[in-house]
Amino acid sequence: MENRAHAIAAGAFVLGLIAAVIALVVWFTRDGTVRNVYELSTREAVSGLQPQAMVRYRGIAVGKVASIDFDPKVKGNVRVRITVDEKVPLTTSTFASLSYQGVTGLAFIALDDKGESQVALKPDNDDPPRIPLRPSILAQLQERGEGILNQVESATKRINQLVGDDNQKRIADALENISQAAQSGNQLTRSLDNTIKTRLDPALASIPPLANTARESLMTFRGTATDFSRVAGSLNGTITKLNAEGGAIERLGSGTAALTQTLESLNNTTLPRFNRAADDTSTAARRIGRVADNIADNPQSLLYGTGIPQPGPGEAGFSAPAAQR
Repeated sequence: MENRAHAIAAGAFVLGLIAAVIALVVWFTRDGTVRNVYELSTREAVSGLQPQAMVRYRGIAVGKVASIDFDPKVKGNVRVRITVDEKVPLTTSTFASLSYQGVTGLAFIALDDKGESQVALKPDNDDPPRIPLRPSILAQLQERGEGILNQVESATKRINQLVGDDNQKRIADALENISQAAQSGNQLTRSLDNTIKTRLDPALASIPPLANTARESLMTFRGTATDFSRVAGSLNGTITKLNAEGGAIERLGSGTAALTQTLESLNNTTLPRFNRAADDTSTAARRIGRVADNIADNPQSLLYGTGIPQPGPGEAGFSAPAAQR
């Protein structure tokens, strides 16, 4: 009986200890946070997502996945119910996406908001509001994978055509032509160097003496031009003085007019024996007039003369005028 009593006491102690441990676990793991229920509906696969998976809002744990089943409202969609802390500022522009934790591959729900709306999303646990579930990066890659593979295949075909035997031969010929062109360019460069050293350098060396000679010639020409300008200025001054009012030409003209008047008076008052003298005087007057005309036409003849006169009969160089018919 005593052994039986000890066994019953030991069993009761163990049961009490287990109950105490369970009570402690429940006490420490209890969650008094008030959470609201929301729904997600998507046609995409939710591989790796399990009930009790974490729900994060911008990286902060704010709830858990309550259940995963098929959407009764949209045929073919998957419905995910989540519970979110009521303190989370969800709005009508909040959206969800499926993310994965590191190398474990465990999925969780990531909530985010771009701030497009400031209207709060009102909770209703009887008819939970729905938050749009956008495709994850992996889903986007899967959707675009076929197009990417097609582009890679097309690029591979073009590369194969580019590196074909015919194109390889053309590339080799082009490289050979480039090599020959480079050699020709080197030869041309050496020829230009030789030409510069043998011809251009001596020509450049002779330019400074030639420039000095040209400078001296220019200075001489300037001196000659200056002297010529001075002579021209003197000649212009002389001509101006001759043609000026009261000058030699005007006085000569006045003397001629007075002489003509005197001759006319003598012709009218003198006896006929003086007619010959009057004729001679008239002839002299005409000569003086011609001289005046010549001086008027050629004033410089007063300084330089009228030139060498034509030779007369019996003089050297005389030539008889041709007979007129």
